[in-house]
Formats: sequence, structure tokens, C-alpha cells
Amino acid sequence: MLATVSSASLSGAQGWPVGVEVHVSGGIPSFSIVGLPDTSCREARDRVRAALLSCDADWPMQRITVNLSPTGVPAGGAGLDLAIALGILVASDQLKPRCIEGIGALAELGLDGTLRPVPGVLPLVDVIATDTVVVARPNFLEADLVADGQVRAVRSLRELIDVLVNDQPWPAPPPPPEAGDEPQYPDLADVRGQHFARFALEVAAAGSHHLLFVGPPGGGKSMLARRLPGLLPELDARQSLEVSRIHSAAGELLPRNGFIQRPPFRSPHHGASSVSLIGGGTASMRPGELSLASGGVLFLDEMGEFAPSALDALRQPLEDGVVRVARAHGAATFPAEVLLVGAMNPCPCGGAGSPGGCRCSQSARHRYHQRVSGPLLDRFDIRVTVQRPSALELLGVDPGESSGDVFTRVAAARSLAASRGVRANGKLSPTQLEEFAPLSAGARSVLERALSDQQLSARGLHRVRSVARTIADLAGDLAELTAEHVQTALMLRTQPLAAGRPGARLYRKASHG
Repeated sequence: MLATVSSASLSGAQGWPVGVEVHVSGGIPSFSIVGLPDTSCREARDRVRAALLSCDADWPMQRITVNLSPTGVPAGGAGLDLAIALGILVASDQLKPRCIEGIGALAELGLDGTLRPVPGVLPLVDVIATDTVVVARPNFLEADLVADGQVRAVRSLRELIDVLVNDQPWPAPPPPPEAGDEPQYPDLADVRGQHFARFALEVAAAGSHHLLFVGPPGGGKSMLARRLPGLLPELDARQSLEVSRIHSAAGELLPRNGFIQRPPFRSPHHGASSVSLIGGGTASMRPGELSLASGGVLFLDEMGEFAPSALDALRQPLEDGVVRVARAHGAATFPAEVLLVGAMNPCPCGGAGSPGGCRCSQSARHRYHQRVSGPLLDRFDIRVTVQRPSALELLGVDPGESSGDVFTRVAAARSLAASRGVRANGKLSPTQLEEFAPLSAGARSVLERALSDQQLSARGLHRVRSVARTIADLAGDLAELTAEHVQTALMLRTQPLAAGRPGARLYRKASHG
């Protein structure tokens, strides 16, 4: 006898509908799964058999064949266990076919018959086109966000059989969550001193410009970076769904109140491999830290200690906004719309810049700097040297501006960018820059000198112009870009801005209102 149960399998961050076809026939007792199953799916035989016996159901001593349709697409995962179990019950005439009409199944089975949660429920349930989807109770809230029909949360296979055979009522769903648990980011007011670095942080947030902090230990690089997500606006509906899908596929817990709405913040250890940063793998395509930070901030602390190959793997995704991972058994595409923030010491010992502080040889410093390649460095729109704050700044009683005050200016600049058809000025194309960031004669002259002196590449020219547009927006200057706007952008790209230098007035105007 043949039975078919709807389910789904995960490929990268994308769910694929899977029809689990079970055929039970006479012959030598055996169990086989066909249709490109993975290892966890091939092991379903022992889990499903133990679960059926634990629930007082029979394991047919016949030839059992399970086909995962479509057969040309790799499928698998322990989430197919429940669909296989239901198919066996129907194909062996322990359940009537009408009992599973319009029902999809997605859960792992324990040996005692309990239904266990599976990762990636959000994209998986989204592709199951049935009136009812049965999931484990811990997956109910996540599945209910995207299901077209009803979601039923069941504790065990025995409980499900009682509902289908004995007309027992469906179990009540889990209670709705109380308060959400979206991350609460620290306030920028906690940062003492570092006025120029704070200004650079504001420009990065307003224009989605990649930012690099360089300075000795204890200067506040990490402290500043961890306050950047609090300056960013909430995710829109499309971003929220996309980011939630990625986190669900990676097995990350979603907020108790539904979709992710605050920009994520990811800070991987410097020992992370290229695969953990970019995504991929061998048996399954898993999103990496770059995709988990999509819509928010990817912070690479101690960037000089990362493997150069891992850092260089970021170059293309930063330009394209997506990660395309190809392996022998398939390919996957993940989002990578991140704001990259790096922090590194000026040398291996961290003492460079202080008189007599550096203990590194010239060759050691050269090797350390070479770990960050020129093409990757060119993708940082803003590069700031962060010095340790003075004792007066650390012990002062006057706090700096709060994140809320800076957030207001950032939101206004983002609103101007939205009127230009982009989320932030960092996304403006060269054609859009010609339209929305026209250059005055003085600004053009400054850029010509920078290009002649080989301070800028062609990409750098585009970046400087978009940063200048952001600086002008923060300062309330909506007309053409002036020489002062461009000089400030160039200084943000090359060295700290000192008081009295060209562009200092714009810095003070933007950062103090």
C-alpha cells in the first residue's frame, strides 16, 4: 500500500517542499530510503521504529520503501521523521488515508515517541502547502508566524495517533509569550571622550559605511562598536522576515514576540574559519556569521588576528550584498547586507603610537599589517585612529550625547536617503551620486588632487563621495557638496580630524547640532 505525507527539507536558508512517499509490500523485511537523503535522514529507520513501538503501534515486518520527492533535490534532516512515521502507519493500514488528508508533518521523533523541535521551522513551514501542519510544541510560535493554515503543536506520536484515530481534540497550543527579548544595546553616553570616533560612528550609522578603528588596547574601540546597533533604525518588514529566516535556518532562537526587528550584532572570535564566516559546509549549507549579521552589524574585533584567507573571503559579499556558496552537491545564496566594523591594534603588541611603547620589530609590524589586504582595506569607507582618552575625559562628570539623540539625526539622514531610492547613502550608485551628490568647483578640485596624488582608487573615489553626502546630510546641507564636505570625508578615510584642520567646523556642527 502507498501513502504520501507532505513535509519540507532545508537547503541553506531556503525551505523545499518534500513529498514523503511510503510503500509497504510483501517480501523480505527491509527498510530503504531513496531520493538523495542525508545521513540524519538515512538513520530515521531506528528512530521511527523505536517511536512506533513505544506508542504501541506495529512495525510492519515487510519491505518498506521511502521515497523523498522530488528525487533530484538533496533532502533530509530529522524533521522528516514524523512524516515517515505517519506514512508507515497509513501504508500498513494502521491509519486510514483520510486521517492524514490535508496534514503536513515536521518534527524529529525521540525513541520514546516524543516530538522534538527542528531548526529552520520558519522557512520550512512557509513552503508546506497544507491546511494543517503538525510540529513539536517548542516550534509552535515560530511556525505560526508564516503558516497559511492551522498549526498544531503535539507532544508525542501517541497523542497524534489518538487525535487522528480516536477523534480526540487537538491539544491546546502553548500560551502566548509575555514580553519580547529583543537585544538592548548599551548607550553611547557611556563613552567618555573620543569625540571624533563618536562622529565617525554616527556617519557610519547614517550612511551604512564600513568602519575601521585602529588604536592601542584600552582606547575604546570595542566599546564604540558595540553601541553602533543602537543607532540604527529598526528593520522593515522585508528585512525582518529575511533576517528571521536566516536565524531560524541556523538554529538560532527567535524573539518570543515573533520576528527579529532590531538590527542584529555579531562578533565572531578571531579564530573563526572562512566557512564559519561566509557559510556553507559539507553535509549541509549553513549560513555563516556574515549572513547572521545581515541587516545589522558584523564586528571583527582583533581583526589583525583573523586568518587573511577568511578576511579576503568577505570582499565579494561586501560588494554584492549576498553570499553565493557552491559545493559539489549543491549551491545556496544567503543575504549579506551588513555594516562591517573592524577593530585592530596598530601593531602586534599594541603599543605603537606611544613613545617607547612598541616592542615589535619592523618586520613584525609589516607582517601584521599585511594580514589585512589592500583590497579589503579599500572597502572601509571610514578609518579612524582611536587613542586612549585622557584622565580628564575619563574622570569628567559630563556624559556625552546619548544614543537616542544620535539616533534622531541618523534617522533623519536615513529618511533623506530613502527619498533617493536607497536605504542609506552607502548604497548610492555612481549614476545616483551624479544626481544627488553634485560637486562644487572646490570639491572637484580637492578630489582631483587626491586622485593625482594616488590617495584614492576608483572605488575610493565613489566611497568618499558617498561619505561626503552623508556628512552633508547630517549637517543639514542639502545642496551640492562643498570642498569642506569632501575634505572631511577624505580625513575620515585617512586620519583623525584635528581641531582647526579643514572640515573641523562640519564635524562640530554635525556632532553637536
